[in-house]
This record gives sequence, structure tokens and C-alpha cells, in this order.
Amino acid sequence: MLLDKTMKATYTKAAITLTIILVIFSTIAITNAQDYTITYQLLNQPDGRITYKLNVAIPETLREYYTEKNHRSASASDFSKFVTPYALKPIADRLWEIYSNGEDFANGALMIVHQITYVETKPAKYPVETMVDGQGDCDLFSYIAASIMMAGGLDVVLLYYEEQTHMNIGVHLSSPPEDARENAYYITYSGRRYYIAECTGGNWESGWHVGECPEDLKKVSAKVITLEDAEQVAPGQVSATFTTVTPSYLSLETPIVAFPNSIITINGQLTPAVPSQNVTLYASLNGALWTIIGTTVTQPNGHFQYTWAAKTAGLHSIRASWQGNDAYAGAISPTETVMVIPFVLTALIGVAVASAAIGAVAALMAKHTQQQEIIEQ
Repeated sequence: MLLDKTMKATYTKAAITLTIILVIFSTIAITNAQDYTITYQLLNQPDGRITYKLNVAIPETLREYYTEKNHRSASASDFSKFVTPYALKPIADRLWEIYSNGEDFANGALMIVHQITYVETKPAKYPVETMVDGQGDCDLFSYIAASIMMAGGLDVVLLYYEEQTHMNIGVHLSSPPEDARENAYYITYSGRRYYIAECTGGNWESGWHVGECPEDLKKVSAKVITLEDAEQVAPGQVSATFTTVTPSYLSLETPIVAFPNSIITINGQLTPAVPSQNVTLYASLNGALWTIIGTTVTQPNGHFQYTWAAKTAGLHSIRASWQGNDAYAGAISPTETVMVIPFVLTALIGVAVASAAIGAVAALMAKHTQQQEIIEQ
């Protein structure tokens, strides 16, 4: 009996302590994620006179998604996983608005990576991470250029020069490059010509063109890495536009308390109301890294809804993101918090509250009895 009372007291204290901790954590302000905006300049063609400003917005949630992915590259066969055409497809879509052929398109992609500061970087990073950092090296630049070109429908391979510890890419074109300032250099793989596209170099206006190859690489062999294993789908995309877009806003509503595996209904609103837009939902448990829990679509009035069941008890932070479009910049909602309480804790809290209530009633009755005895005396 004494052991049962001790265990009961221990569980009661633990339940009350955990409740207090959850309440304290629920009052802590969580910093809302922000988008990263990068502007790249483009010429209508190599040595052209028309300049465009391409504004690329990267949601913080998308950057975190790639930050949390596996960055291990034990061998050259792992390199292809860092090519992410889906995430950068909006950039490719914008490039096709100003370029009419594959060569100019590929040179436009090279102009973008030629504007990123060269800094030797370890370990490898995904294109979104490199673009946010604003710096990287040959392999990271190659991943970005290959992602954009692949998203634009070009046949691309990675070229790895193991002895030189260097990487660039090869791009197949329907006809030899016309803007190469030397005899176009290429390699042949599976019966196709892949023209060299050097991704390093800091001069975006007059840097390397497709078909031009650094002299020290012309007489060495490169390992060809095909991109069948490149990422096919991502939870979101960057937004890209040549115009200044209007800000948008996402709001979110969630219940305050839930139980493990119970349905949590998440409601949100995109303002201005834009229908048929994909909204990505994210969650973080007790301040851990964010994970994607799903996507939903906005209704004609901009409203969206998603149902989710949290399997683990604790403090779940939830937020939503929208990648934006040509008219509106992407947005990320303020963070909402759901306290998921295990059933056993609920029962213990109930027992503790009931015990406290019974104790209070007993104390009042005892006090009343003492007062009655005094009066009778």
C-alpha cells in the first residue's frame, strides 16, 4: 500500500511538472520563417545588350527541407542526387520566356552560376542551399546549372575530373554552339555529343559559354554521371519573376490541445485570395528540425484545410508556406502550436486534480466541523 502511494505521488508530480513545462513552452515566441530573395542579371544572348533582372524567392521552409536531407557523397555515383530540377523549374520557365533555343537557354543558366561567389565548400550542398548562401565551388555550381537545364528539358550530364578534383557539365544540343569563341569542345557519350559547360568564373557577362573548355581539362578524361537518379519531386519550388511582385500573407489556425493519433484540423487563408495554389504544411516537435506533413490546395476564396494526426506527444509547432506566382511573392504563415498530450498523462492529471479537489473539500469540512464544535462549547 505504501509503495502504491509512493508511485502514485511520483506519477502525479511528473504529470504536473510536464504540464507546467508544456505550458511554459507554449508561451515562447517562435520566430517566423522568412523568404530569401536573390536577384540575378541576364543578357538576352551572350554579349547581348538587353539586360533582365531575375528575382528568385526561396522560402525558408524549402531551404530547411534540403538542409535536413542526406548530404553524404561517398562516391561519384552520389553526385546526381544533388541535382534538383523540380525545385528550380520556375527559373527554367522564366529563362524560356527570353531565350528561343537550347544554346541561349544553357548560356543563361551559366550566367546565373557565374554570379555566385567561388568559395571551396565541404560537404556538398543542394542548389537551394548554395543560392541562399551566395557562395560555393565547382560541384555546387554544376548542380545548380544542371538542375536549371534539366528542368528546361535539356539533356545534361555531370562531368567529374577526379584527378583535378573538378566538376562541370555537358549539355546536348540539337546543333553545334554558335556563340563559342573557339572551336566547340565536346565529349561523346552513348552516341551523343555533350558540349562542355564550365560553371566557375565570376564574370557573368563574358564568362564561359557552352562549348568552351578550360585548357587544362581538354586533354584529361572525365567521368560521365548521368542524371536518372536526380531528384524528381520536391515539397515546393522557388519562385522566379522578372517583375516586382506584390506581397502575400498566409494565416493559420490549429487547435491548442490534441491527443496522439487524433485528427488535427488545420485551417488557413491565403491573402489575396488565389485559388488552386499548392500550400505545403510543416511541423516541428519540441523545437526539433521541421518536417513536411503534407500539401493542400487553396479554394476560390483562398481558404485551405488539411487534416493531420500527430503520432508523438509533445509540443508541435505548425506552419504553412506558399511558393508564390508571377503576381504575388510567396509567403510563410506565423507558427501555431498544438500541445499533444498522451492519454495516460491526461488520466494522471485528472487523478491529480480530483485528488486536490477532494483534499480541498475534506479540509473545508474539517474546518467547518472544528468551528461547529467551538460554537457548541
